[in-house]
Amino acid sequence: MRDKIQPGRTTAARDGEVVVLLIGMRVNHLWALHRWLPVFFAMPAMLRELVKDRSAGLLHHLLLTGSPRTYYVVQYWESKEKLLDYARAAGRKHHPWWARVNRYARDGKGHVGIWHETYVVPAGHHESLYGDMPPFGLGRAYGTVPLGAGVGARDRLKV
Repeated sequence: MRDKIQPGRTTAARDGEVVVLLIGMRVNHLWALHRWLPVFFAMPAMLRELVKDRSAGLLHHLLLTGSPRTYYVVQYWESKEKLLDYARAAGRKHHPWWARVNRYARDGKGHVGIWHETYVVPAGHHESLYGDMPPFGLGRAYGTVPLGAGVGARDRLKV
């Protein structure tokens, strides 16, 4: 059960490279539903496809909102190669949706903003700490392991 609280301090069970994609949209003009609503619904369609086919490489995702106008997804990927392969794969939802979203954004005259940021974090350059939490974020994507007494961020970062 993923929502079961893990007592004590844990960390993500990942020693290797971590790939994180942040992707989202901002509604610039609320009244222009016909411009931003199709963009809003594009991501759930892709996420359903990725959750159904775990071999594509998406390990975990979080749907978040930054404000009533800003919505985004944090995605944890198995590798940068799998992320890039999915983005350009023929027959997958991303390619046609991306073309459609770009068209809505371009033709929308500023009604909707879109953005993404990709981070490829080398091994030893990421760390995590969860205290009395169910698996979350990196810990949900990669699993968790208990932290020993006296183990700090410097030890986990290996710097």
